[in-house]
Amino acid sequence: MQFHEPKRIPAPDPVTQYIFEQGQLVGKFAKKLFHGGIEISCDDFIANVEQTEQLLQGRNRLFEAGLLFEELYSRVDILNPAGEDEWDIIEVKSSTSVKDVHFDDVSFQKYCCAKLGLKIRRSFLMHLNNQYVKHGEIDPEKLYVVQDVSAEVGEAINGIQNRIDSMFEIVSQSRCPDVTIGKRCSDPYDCPLTAECWDSLPEGHVFTLYGGGKRCIELFDKGILAIKDIPDDYRLSAAQQIQKECEVAGRPHVNRERIANFLSTLRYPLYYLDFETIGPAVPIFDGTRPYQDIPFQFSLHMVKNEEASPEHFSFLASGADDPRPALLSELKRLLGNSGSIIVYNQGFEEGILKESANAFPEYSSWISLVCGRLIDLLKPFTKFHYYHPLQKGSASLKSVLPALTGRSHQGMDIADGMAASIAFYAITYTEVPRETRHKVRADLEKYCALDTEGMILIVDRLRALCDK
Repeated sequence: MQFHEPKRIPAPDPVTQYIFEQGQLVGKFAKKLFHGGIEISCDDFIANVEQTEQLLQGRNRLFEAGLLFEELYSRVDILNPAGEDEWDIIEVKSSTSVKDVHFDDVSFQKYCCAKLGLKIRRSFLMHLNNQYVKHGEIDPEKLYVVQDVSAEVGEAINGIQNRIDSMFEIVSQSRCPDVTIGKRCSDPYDCPLTAECWDSLPEGHVFTLYGGGKRCIELFDKGILAIKDIPDDYRLSAAQQIQKECEVAGRPHVNRERIANFLSTLRYPLYYLDFETIGPAVPIFDGTRPYQDIPFQFSLHMVKNEEASPEHFSFLASGADDPRPALLSELKRLLGNSGSIIVYNQGFEEGILKESANAFPEYSSWISLVCGRLIDLLKPFTKFHYYHPLQKGSASLKSVLPALTGRSHQGMDIADGMAASIAFYAITYTEVPRETRHKVRADLEKYCALDTEGMILIVDRLRALCDK
């Protein structure tokens, strides 16, 4: 598709673009460990290759070296002279661990080097150290883990020319080969054409089977496309069996007794709480690690008693300083000392609170009490006390809310947590027009408020189901 119909491939979405930008930032700090390196511009393909050829002659330490041999092209993050006539490859990744696909990346780089007559001594992967804690200026030596992957790359390079030949054979075909969908659509990376290829699947298809894993592929390979068509003698988990029965019947599953038991654990006043966070690859604030979730916003709806109308409170950080001190202060003022604090996916909110307690010990005792009051609204749905076919195998708030209440985040300018994170990061840590900043802040308030309002609607709807 890239060679023959590139216009069919959608441009990177904001999430993908953000990941690219974070990767570039990770690479920028990595290069600080290699003093005297020469950065080769990537803006012009031919110029990148030509400059690389010239600088290789002087055995310079190179950043973004472009290697072109016939129809093969590779770009090396860091090409480092070693000994008299050898080189080391250093590939920088923004992940926090080494993955098998990384060996394929580096093996292709090494292969291109060999074709150009460059002797590669060793191959290294640099990835982020998720145990690194920022104190003052970023320390590149501690920010990264450097791993010698020469042996793994040596194995991965076996048979590489056959794989290259196969790729060129596909590229040279006049029509796109028929390839069945499956795990390859998202492993090792999400394919941008997945929506197009999966469009022919029926509603309630087997890939939406809750916790399906390998079963989804197995069923698909047997020609079973819809969950409702799974044979009765095929072994399913209890949750999957409920899902199948809902698909066959076309109506939701409701376990009123279990739902009532859950609702009985709620104690007034009820506080519905939701955090939004940023998790930059390179930590911004002292005391934080790579990718650590830092709360910058909360929405809080309070319902004092059964007759009371909800009251809404919110916090949205302003300025580039660490938002947690002001956020914790405001949250402590609002939460009171009693009543259930309802969240959706307790592990996330509780993790945010506990990390905040570590960072700000003066809040530690209070946060411990708050964590003891948390109630996870996700549980009735992961335990399938309620399930609706419209959830499509998901228990997330974004799936449950429209299925149960008819409300949704669809059509909002900010409609999910990742979009909220990226938007806040952009208006806070990059240059944007003032009007954009004002609009994004308004969109963030609207989005986060619907998350907690949605939880109220879900609880009210569950109560109504139990009253029937």
